[in-house]
Amino acid sequence: MIKMIKPARLLCVVVVACFCRLPAVIAGDPEVIDGIAAIVNNDVITFSQVQEVSASQEQSFRQQFSGTELIAKIKEARLSALRDLIDRQLILQEFKKKDFHLPDYVIEDHVQNIIRTDFSGDRQAFIRTLNAQGYSLNKFRENERDKIIVQAMRQNNVKGNFQASDQQVEEYYNANKQEFVTPAQVKLRIIVLNADPLDPNSVTTTRQMADDIREKARNGADFATLAKTYSMDGTAESGGDWGWVDEKTLNQDLTKVAFELSPKQVSQVVQIGDSYYLLYCEEKKPSSFIPLAEVKPNIQRKLEQIRRQQATQRWIDGLREKAYIKIF
Repeated sequence: MIKMIKPARLLCVVVVACFCRLPAVIAGDPEVIDGIAAIVNNDVITFSQVQEVSASQEQSFRQQFSGTELIAKIKEARLSALRDLIDRQLILQEFKKKDFHLPDYVIEDHVQNIIRTDFSGDRQAFIRTLNAQGYSLNKFRENERDKIIVQAMRQNNVKGNFQASDQQVEEYYNANKQEFVTPAQVKLRIIVLNADPLDPNSVTTTRQMADDIREKARNGADFATLAKTYSMDGTAESGGDWGWVDEKTLNQDLTKVAFELSPKQVSQVVQIGDSYYLLYCEEKKPSSFIPLAEVKPNIQRKLEQIRRQQATQRWIDGLREKAYIKIF
């Protein structure tokens, strides 16, 4: 944690290694017409700053959505980025208002740690990467300085006991039991036979082969051995072993068949396109709840994180109440 003190005493610093890595290469718009997105007291946030923060998320959205849905997602991403930038500016202003100081060696040590960790100590490779992403070394240092200050200010201004009591943990567990459900599972072996789409007789012969294999399995032949001999998919060598699967592992048709099987039962032949499937159920596990004792540490961490985030938001809300903020 970084401890903030007045410049007369300098800043006693222990930097947690690498708060943030190099910004990822982004595919933004080919041309950005810059302008003022918001004013925070006497500081300006530009549209290009907003887009820089939201660009990677926008790129992901462009691969998933289109049309009006894409426009809505991008608008949401940029509004979120703007809120984050406003919060960051308020924290940086509070740092300056308190007359705190961050020594230059802290930034340099932080940059050197990034070079050692991410670039195996190759400073020139680091500089080339910055240049490729449109960053100067000075600009990168400024960005990292701001990130360190924001992180340190959050740590120093959000304090208290955020640990949840046993009763609170139990209350969360009982109110959110669906989070702690182990889904029903089936331990499966599968034989896959693929017909040749270029051979008009292949569908008939492949179906007949599937029926014959099923009869062998029903008459006591070892299903794993049959899978090694006949199956045409990547699990053949392991005897068609798919291990434990839940209802999200297979497609809908195979899932329905799999979960209707009893242990040691072979399915009917299932046709999907030009492929034929035989499923064998080795064991089944019903759906169940994970005991509280097993998930208690995870719940405690989650509740602590929620409380810390709430306290942080209250602190930032207090900064907002005292600030002049105008969004364009």
